[in-house]
Amino acid sequence: MPKLAANLTMLFNEVSFLDRFEAAARAGFQGVEFLFPYAFHADQIADKLNHFHLDLVLHNLPAGNWDAGERGIACHPDRVAEFQDGVGDAIRYAKVLGVKQLNCLVGIAPKGVDAELARATMVDNLAFAAKQLKEEKIRLLIEPINTFDIPGFFLSGTRQALDLIKDTGSDNLFVQYDIYHMQRMEGELAATIKANLPMIKHIQVADNPGRFEPGTGEINYRYLLAMLDEIGYDGWVGCEYKPKAGTVEGLGWRAAHQAA
Repeated sequence: MPKLAANLTMLFNEVSFLDRFEAAARAGFQGVEFLFPYAFHADQIADKLNHFHLDLVLHNLPAGNWDAGERGIACHPDRVAEFQDGVGDAIRYAKVLGVKQLNCLVGIAPKGVDAELARATMVDNLAFAAKQLKEEKIRLLIEPINTFDIPGFFLSGTRQALDLIKDTGSDNLFVQYDIYHMQRMEGELAATIKANLPMIKHIQVADNPGRFEPGTGEINYRYLLAMLDEIGYDGWVGCEYKPKAGTVEGLGWRAAHQAA
């Protein structure tokens, strides 16, 4: 079955962030991911990864003022310099932490800005980031997100993501496919993954409704996880869900779905 990575932003949040690495290792995870490392010194996180023999498989580029509700700035024409500085920060962390792919949350459409200008800004920013990351042998991903949870998010579908990638002209830009988000926006999960497998380099899981662990909702994860093996998906699967009744208590889904 696919390799599972614990999303430390959402799992093991019964303990402080730096203690979640040990908790993930004790729970049997070999990889971890999280939203952002920037509140900590890179060496602090690297020490945890090394001590507990964990791979960091993904984190995000800086995404603006998260606490104020921002969810990325790649589509903001007045913040290009900030975006480019953030790419540099992300690369510096990635090199210390050994992560080989970074995700860009493109952001909520800025109010009062023409949609075509916002999209053109996003294309230029993604092309810039993909080029900078390629020089460091780091892959760039973009993630469609459902607009029920984040109203106005500029990137909300698989086809839209693929069109953006095409328009950048980059060979270092790929899709992060979150099954929960795409179930809410478009369905056709298996067919979409199969059709676009070469462009999908990271997958995340949560069930719907509620964004709880697999097995709590309508998505057939037993089928989907087995299918990923059958079609040759060789990336990680990030467990980015809200534990329904505590992280450890909810991990039984892995055995039930024959997931490592």
